Amino acid sequence: DEEEEEDDDDSGTDHLSGEKSGTQLQRCEHHEGGRSSLPDTFQTSSLLFYERFKAYQDYMLGDCKPSEVKAFTADYLEKVLEPCDWMALWCTDAFDVLVEVTDLDLKNLKAWVELSLPLKCVTRGCEITEEAMLSLLEATQYKVHLQELQVVYDESGDFVQTALALEHLRFFYKHIWREWDEEDEDDDFDYFVRCVEPRLRLFYDILEDRVPVGLVAEYRSLLENCSKCFQQFSQLRSSLSVDSDSELDNVSMVEGLKLYDQLETFKRKLRIIENPLLRYVLAYKGNSWQQNLQSRGLRSSGLKVVHVVTESCCTVLLQSLLSARLMPLCSTEDTEIQFHREPVSAVDACHQDDVVILLPGRYSVSSSIFIPDSITMEGFGFPDEIVIEKKTKGSTFVESTGADVRLSNIKFIQHDAIEGILCVRKGTLNMENCVLQCQTTGVIVQTSARLTMNVCDLYGSKGAGVEIYPGSVCSLVGNSIHHCRDGILIKVGRHVESETGTSACCSGV
Repeated sequence: DEEEEEDDDDSGTDHLSGEKSGTQLQRCEHHEGGRSSLPDTFQTSSLLFYERFKAYQDYMLGDCKPSEVKAFTADYLEKVLEPCDWMALWCTDAFDVLVEVTDLDLKNLKAWVELSLPLKCVTRGCEITEEAMLSLLEATQYKVHLQELQVVYDESGDFVQTALALEHLRFFYKHIWREWDEEDEDDDFDYFVRCVEPRLRLFYDILEDRVPVGLVAEYRSLLENCSKCFQQFSQLRSSLSVDSDSELDNVSMVEGLKLYDQLETFKRKLRIIENPLLRYVLAYKGNSWQQNLQSRGLRSSGLKVVHVVTESCCTVLLQSLLSARLMPLCSTEDTEIQFHREPVSAVDACHQDDVVILLPGRYSVSSSIFIPDSITMEGFGFPDEIVIEKKTKGSTFVESTGADVRLSNIKFIQHDAIEGILCVRKGTLNMENCVLQCQTTGVIVQTSARLTMNVCDLYGSKGAGVEIYPGSVCSLVGNSIHHCRDGILIKVGRHVESETGTSACCSGV
């Protein structure tokens, strides 16, 4: 029994040996401009999801409430951190300086430090002398935030757990903790389950490009607005007098209620994006920026533009392009030619009735291609010669909302999008002689949209090759759709013209 009790007493530190054997921290070199007087530190910023998850759930936070976060964190650090006599870099926006930790103030998540002499420091945009640094430390009573300390690398392994603990602390307050979290506490509030885990998963989904860029931008904007609103609300709340009946306080009370309502709205929207399932639904439907992308219409001058996309072009190819396409398209004075090095900028510059011609080449793009206007986008050659490849993960590759969009002679290669390689949200898309190499999902035709797809080759989808929503109209003629999990997925009540050209009313697949 005594042995079992001893085992229970040691349970709080069992993770030390486990993490030490499972986590091999590398050396992070500090060489700004090719040389630096600063020593190397432990590289801790590239930890995997499960490492952070386990640390927060099992050792640092457990089942604490928001009001208990600081106490639980201090208790965790007390078990893990070396109490004194270790070297660290004190890192701020203005400088990095070598210090020695002499003691810990875990209640306030700070450490007492002494300046290492002679001074070893790297500054950014300023010059700091030894005397000035000593004066700064004296002003802070020689206490600095633990989050600002980077443990100096030591091959003995004695300070690995200290480096990891500080990384968990630093990451938590930078990416997980929100200043308004304590406002939402109730009796059944498990902080890890409600806040830490979903925010941690969201961080790694964004890191791995699994969230559409528009949704990421919306989330960060909400965070910024929520923070500003909370600060305004907190300042107003602290200025109110509890027993005052003055007119000024009554006005402030009304203003405070408005700010509180705004704050709750921001927080609710943040929780929706932080929820993995709801986030997937939002990504699937498209974020607000994409959905609100408006057509530019015709230019006020009546000018039409032919956009030629190429990184380089030989004389023979240019002469062929001129005689075969440019001369017929530019036969009137109200047409001009513009050149682009990649297709995204060409499409972004388009107005209604413009033409985009892609010359042979392999074009790598990092952002989605949104087509809100009626334009023609064609490859000058065979599809295998004109390749557009999207290497970043997350959002849709090509998204069409124009009334009459035409694509031809282009090969699209997709990597890990959440939505399809091509999504027709509304309007009409006519696609001919294109190749679509999918990796996640294929073509999506949403409600009220129209797709005409002729003599195209689509393959590699992990879902449906073509997914057809209620109320859409599709004409699929002479296509090769293969190596997809579901082929064509048709739901109830759609009108579809099959690959043989015959009309069929499909009741579902």
